[in-house]
Order: sequence, then structure tokens, then C-alpha cells
Amino acid sequence: MIRVAATADVHFGRDSAGTLRPHLEDLAERADVLLLAGDLTTCGHPDEAGVLARELAGLPVPVVAVLGNHDHHAGRQDELRALLGEAGVTVLEGETTTLEVDGARLGVAGVKGFGGGFAGACAADFGEREMKAFVRHTKELSRRLEEALAGLDAEVRVALLHYSPIEATLRGERPELFPFLGSYLLAEAVDRAGADLVLHGHAHAGAPQGVTPGGVPVRNVAQPVIERAYLVFSLHGARAEATHAD
Repeated sequence: MIRVAATADVHFGRDSAGTLRPHLEDLAERADVLLLAGDLTTCGHPDEAGVLARELAGLPVPVVAVLGNHDHHAGRQDELRALLGEAGVTVLEGETTTLEVDGARLGVAGVKGFGGGFAGACAADFGEREMKAFVRHTKELSRRLEEALAGLDAEVRVALLHYSPIEATLRGERPELFPFLGSYLLAEAVDRAGADLVLHGHAHAGAPQGVTPGGVPVRNVAQPVIERAYLVFSLHGARAEATHAD
């Protein structure tokens, strides 16, 4: 059994020191790894990331993250990634990491993802160059996610995203926002490559769970949805269960 703690949308600011670390002090007793599904900062400023980095530094379990749209706002995402990396956080974008947990391998493939919508109401790679760029960005990140998952050599594989791959975990949000909250292309990538669990954030008013068309469990771990510091999922091969909430 591999225990994965997950959260998203912590939106750290300059005044957020001390708001997360107290909830993580006994993390090693409850989980083997902490996954952060984007929107780590409020506006993507390095000083915001620095506050979060100090909260996460020296944790007794590995920390793996992807960035979200808020983290890209200031255009300084490379600096955020470097700051978090100095604190021991592995930040993924179309990349993977593999962890050894009690003799088993946990593989995490991470990508921010992007919008575009879902079957019957999705954007097309057609028309103005701005629309083409929007859809092509999603296509490129979905391709990178598929390649990353397919390349993992691990008994358990987790896809770590910020944007949602399915509509089910967006329900509760206004439907007209769905194209800006996720894309079916991400789910197609997951189903082609295979995974045991998908984690995402971004949809603050969304629903906690759903499945891809291929049957892969999807969990929305945005803090406004889980209403706590993190959830812990116990992974038994292809089964993922939320077993503890802090």
C-alpha cells in the first residue's frame, strides 16, 4: 500500500507563513509522499514561493508539485521552480519522478494542463491565431502527459495536474467556465497511457471525484473542495481510496 497525501490551490502570499506547516508536522505518520496540484502562490511572485518553500523545507516525506495558472501570472515560473527545488520540492512539467515506497515504485507524471472544454462544447484548432494557440497549448501539454505516463516504470502511476481532465469534477462550477477549467484531451492522454489515479485542483467550486472515460479515478483536491490541509489516498494497484483527511 502506498499512501499519497494531496492538496492544491494553497495560494500562498507574502503573509501566509505558518498557515500550512502546522498541519504537516505528523505527515510522515499518515503518508509516504505529498503531492501539490498547482496554484501554489497567489500571483506567481518569487517572494510568495519563498514563503511556501520555507513551509515545505525539511519535511520527512518527498514533495512533488506542478504549477498552476496563478503560478504563471507573473511570468516568473522558472524562478518559482528553482526556489521550490532548493527546498527539496520536485516540480514537474511534462516530466516524471519515481519514488521507492516499502519495496514498491510510485511513479508521478506531472503537467499543468490547460483548458479547451469537453465533448460537445470544446474549442477547436481553427480560426484566429489566438484560438489556435489556445488549443495547441492544450494539445502539447496532453501529449507530454501521455509520453510521461507511458515512460514510467512503476507499479503505481499517478497523473498530477492542475486543470481537470473530466467534467464530473467541475460540477458545481458555472458550466460556461468549463472550457477554462480543463480539457477532455488530458483524459484521453491518461486513458491511452494508463494511470491508477489522477489528481487536480483549479476548480474551487467543483466536485471531489469522478472517472475518466477509460475508468481511471480522478480526484479534485483543491483546498476549497476538500476543506482541509490535505487528503490521503491509499493506493492498492488500480484502486485508490481516500483514507484520511487532515
